[in-house]
Amino acid sequence: MSISVTSSIDIARPAREVFDYVADFENNPAWQRGMKSARFTSEPPLGVGSTYDQVASFLGKEIVTSFEVTAFEPGSSVTITSTSGTFPIEVTRTVEATGEGTCRASALVNGNPGGLFKLAGPLLRKMVQGSVRKDWANLKALLEARG
Repeated sequence: MSISVTSSIDIARPAREVFDYVADFENNPAWQRGMKSARFTSEPPLGVGSTYDQVASFLGKEIVTSFEVTAFEPGSSVTITSTSGTFPIEVTRTVEATGEGTCRASALVNGNPGGLFKLAGPLLRKMVQGSVRKDWANLKALLEARG
């Protein structure tokens, strides 16, 4: 059973600033709940083929996942795909300008949970949806406070 979750939020900051922040995955622990660390394992600049590892806590367990950037449009869109971890996941983050100094940040999360996670598919989808919404709200508060 695969899951697919989308979420977006309007942020009162310039689109390029927001995109640069969400595309620097080492910023993830500052705005994503449960995220303990994230660090690039490839050299800059960011682009297709860039890699990073992250450590997160989920349902009381520490989860280490490696990711690779599989699509990249500077200033607007980045897609990451897990290369190791608990279950296969792909995340696309997009940012588009909605006005002068404002933008909409969006995420599309596709996953294919296995094992015990597969059995909890519908519940897992709701948990992921809630988590993504809260993370985007954290991002909005963090970036707008910088303004």
